[in-house]
Amino acid sequence: MTQILTTKDGTSIYYKDWGKGAVVVFSHGWPLSCDAFEDQMLFLAEHGYRVIAFDRRGHGRSSQPWDGHTIDQYAEDLHQLVEYLNLDNFTLVGHSTGGAVVTRYTTKYGQQKVTKLALIAAVTPLMIKRDDYPDGVDPEVFDEMRANLLDNRADFYLDFARKFYGYDKFLHKISEGVVQNFWRIAMQGSIKAHYDSIEAFSETDLREDLKQITVPTLVLYGTADEIVPPGICSQQAVKLLKHGIEEQIKDAPHGLCTTHKNEVSFALKQFLANDSSIL
Repeated sequence: MTQILTTKDGTSIYYKDWGKGAVVVFSHGWPLSCDAFEDQMLFLAEHGYRVIAFDRRGHGRSSQPWDGHTIDQYAEDLHQLVEYLNLDNFTLVGHSTGGAVVTRYTTKYGQQKVTKLALIAAVTPLMIKRDDYPDGVDPEVFDEMRANLLDNRADFYLDFARKFYGYDKFLHKISEGVVQNFWRIAMQGSIKAHYDSIEAFSETDLREDLKQITVPTLVLYGTADEIVPPGICSQQAVKLLKHGIEEQIKDAPHGLCTTHKNEVSFALKQFLANDSSIL
């Protein structure tokens, strides 16, 4: 089933709602849509879960407002979706930028609703290099992304997709279909949303948010991630969590939900099945 939620500010949010059982809500990465989770959603729905995923404002099939492309607004949109669907006692899964969204949602709205959290190659706790975060990514990297986006968005996404899926390193494994599908999804979104989101995912500081989270949290990432370096993000995030569970997938790139879909799906299923009371 696919549906549309109209938020309080009039933005249309497209979402999918599949299956029956314990609820798992997904939040996708930049610059994609909830289709990026189709393998995990299908797998979990077939194993007795109700899976829900949405396209963030300005992405995919959701509408394209001029404003609101911040982690706080994305978390607010997720909050409205949760309230609209009357969800309670659910797991949140976020990939990349989506990891920042589910983290901020959990601390701001979901401490009594979220039972588990999964951060997959997430941008948490902070990406950009600052005086108080000297090991972060140089700001020039994000400036270059913005410049390339404005110069030729179509070509930029083709090049970015190859790095996203690790095809720039493992050429024998390249799938042109996967690259073209990334391009298709990315080009559906708003250039304004994608431009603004670069600041949102790189500069939003979630260190204090992670410290507040008390639920079991899976921190899953690929060791070959070139987009969100594990040493800067995932490995730092797990240190801040009260109940962080670190899991690596060897040689997996940033787009591991596609390239290593089975490993990701099984890791999620095992995490969902485990008794959180032992943590």
